[in-house]
Amino acid sequence: MTTPWLRRCICLGLLFLAAVAASAQRHRDPFTQLEIDQIRDASWEPQERLSLYVKFARARLVGLEQMRIDPKAKDRPQQTHDKLEDFLLIYDELNDNIDTYIGRKDDIRRPLKVIIDADTEFQAKLRALKDAANVSPEETKQYEFILTNALDTLDTSVEDQRKLLAEQVEAAKHRKKSDVKPSGSRSE
Repeated sequence: MTTPWLRRCICLGLLFLAAVAASAQRHRDPFTQLEIDQIRDASWEPQERLSLYVKFARARLVGLEQMRIDPKAKDRPQQTHDKLEDFLLIYDELNDNIDTYIGRKDDIRRPLKVIIDADTEFQAKLRALKDAANVSPEETKQYEFILTNALDTLDTSVEDQRKLLAEQVEAAKHRKKSDVKPSGSRSE
């Protein structure tokens, strides 16, 4: 038989555990309010929206580089991890948006070219971080997993985006051919 006091303690304990579990699963939002507004305003413009994601991902890597060279930076390994996580969350959003535009059958050849160029830049920056000679193994261990994940995601995405661009180019050729009327036919 439990007393009301014991039941209250058990309920409070369960609520506390549920709150801790929920907060542990929640990711922080990598976007600023201004960035969210810009993304929302460009929701139906693939060129503009995808370019924004590239811009925001680039900004996270630039911020990472600046933090890494700042001699006054505190808790460098944790900041590196957090900035890499923000980059990866933004890049995942970029890929989700590409999938959305493809699902809508939008022509995204131009933004794909921009993204593929940016991917090369992003890969170089992340590989430079991975190969940095002035980083201790203890420090590297704190962000190694997220860095490897980011590089793997980029490598896979670059390949997928190049295939997608080739498919879009081919589809555009077929659309142009079907739009051209055969010679000798007249419209009445």
